[in-house]
Formats: sequence, C-alpha cells, structure tokens
Amino acid sequence: MRYYPAPESAIQMPDLIEAVRMAFMDHGNGRCEMPPKSYVSLPGGDFRTMPSYLPSLNVAGVKVVNVHPDNRNVGLPTVMGLTILLDPPTGRPVSILNATGLTDLRTGAAAAVATSALAPVKNGTLGLIGAGRQARSGLLAIGEVFGIETVKVWSRSRKTAEDLASRFPSLDIRVTSLEQAAGSDVLLTTTPSVSPVVMNDWISDGTHINAIGADAPGKQELDPTILMRAEIFVDDRKQAVHSGEVNVPIRDGLFKPENIVGTLGEVLIGRIGRSSREAITIFDSTGIAITDLAIASEAVKRGEFVELPFKP
Repeated sequence: MRYYPAPESAIQMPDLIEAVRMAFMDHGNGRCEMPPKSYVSLPGGDFRTMPSYLPSLNVAGVKVVNVHPDNRNVGLPTVMGLTILLDPPTGRPVSILNATGLTDLRTGAAAAVATSALAPVKNGTLGLIGAGRQARSGLLAIGEVFGIETVKVWSRSRKTAEDLASRFPSLDIRVTSLEQAAGSDVLLTTTPSVSPVVMNDWISDGTHINAIGADAPGKQELDPTILMRAEIFVDDRKQAVHSGEVNVPIRDGLFKPENIVGTLGEVLIGRIGRSSREAITIFDSTGIAITDLAIASEAVKRGEFVELPFKP
C-alpha cells in the first residue's frame, strides 16, 4: 500500500480540470456509484465521509474530510482530508493520500469546469467573495478556462484579501467592497456564512456564480431572491437539497427542489444548458466524492509515495 504525503505538488491544474470534467460527465451519464456524503457534528465543526466508485477509472474509495471554520485561529487549515483508494475487484486498500491540498484543488477545478460550461462570456471580471485557500485554488483554476481581465476580491479580513492579491502579482487584483466584487461577470463565493452575504441588487443579468461555501445544512451565501431569478445547476441533487446553497431556501419554503434545472454533468453531456445569454446561472457546489477519486487517481499516476506494509 502506498502513502502519498503531498500529491498535489505533482500534478498540474489543466490535468486536474480535465479529470474533474470527466468525473462530472460520468455522473451525468449515470456511470458511477456515489451515496450522499454523511456528516458527523463535532464541537468546532463537522467531518464528512464520502464513499464512491468510478468504474471508468477502475477505482473506488472514500474521503474523510473535516470543516472547522475557526481552525485558522490555531494555525490549522479550515478543511483537512484523507483519501483511501481501494482495488475494486478485491476491496484491497492500495493508496492513502493526504487530501487537504487536493480538496482545495478539486474544488477550484469544479468551479472552472462549471465556468467553462455555463458562463456566457469567455473573458471579463472575476469576483471573489472570500479570500482563503479555496478562493486561491478557484482563481488558479478559473484562470485556465476564463480570460481574467480584472479580479475583484472581498474578504471579512482585508489582510486576507491583500495576501491573496500579493500571491498573484501578474494579475490585476483589486481589494474592493463586497458590492463591487459581486458585480463581476463571474463570481466565486467561498465563505462559511450561515446568512446571505451577496445581495440580489448587486447581481446583473448574465452573471455566472460558482457558489462553493454552502456545503452543510444551515449554510448559505446568496440572497434567496437571486435563486428566484437564476437557473440553478448542482453537482448532485441529493447533496444540494440537503446541504448546498439551496438547502436553507428549501427549508424555509422559498425554493423548491424541482426548480433545480439539473446537474453540471448533464450540462457537460449536452442534455441541458443555460437558456440564454442574459440568464443568471448558479453552480451550487457541495463537493462530490467521484471528483475526489478522479484527482486522487491523477495524483497516484504522478506523485511520489512511501510504501507501507499491508498484510491481509
């Protein structure tokens, strides 16, 4: 059995985006097995287990991942993960991967896939609501598929926003107000908020929004009125209804599950799509297990590893 301590350093973002795109397409075609993630509440947050099987890559496995919003106060990542890959014919564990960095990259790659499939323009302004690890990953990934002219970034901590800007000196990155950042052509929201931070009046027709932060029951980042105006595409219907951006509006009777247009996988295989250039589109991303399998498989192909003994 192999342990991969830092596999994200071995793979490139275009390869990650393509691996995630193919996983979404398998999902759209029904070529995977993936029960909804399960949650266990903890004092400072929660952890989730995410099992799945992706026949197209001949890989099965599970990711265990936590979300603890206050971890930054003690010098730890908000999200940390571990992925175990199994040999499908035997169930034998074949790899253990440190999935902390891979989770950030997978999330960014999913936003890039959605942006390339749903944004009505191919270049323009990118708005970042939140400036942490997932925002940085999203910026890297979206830049591979979208011609970024200007980045407008807002964070509750101006220092965090300025730090993000300093990491990308070749880009025109401006630390702005929340309203200014929201008024971008493509928007990426990555906050752990449990109440809306992006208001309806700030969103123009034709905007594409990657809503990443709402990944557990009770979380929401967008004014529910935006959902009434928008066409909603999800990574997985069951997970989105339970814990995505739509979960609170559904709970409060402001949105109905049947108003979800479909999944990103269905968009990629050509079954559905945005209705017009003027439509507001939202990709409601909860994070799906098969994309973790896809990038873990990519990492195993390219990464350095440590052999661990395995005895039946």
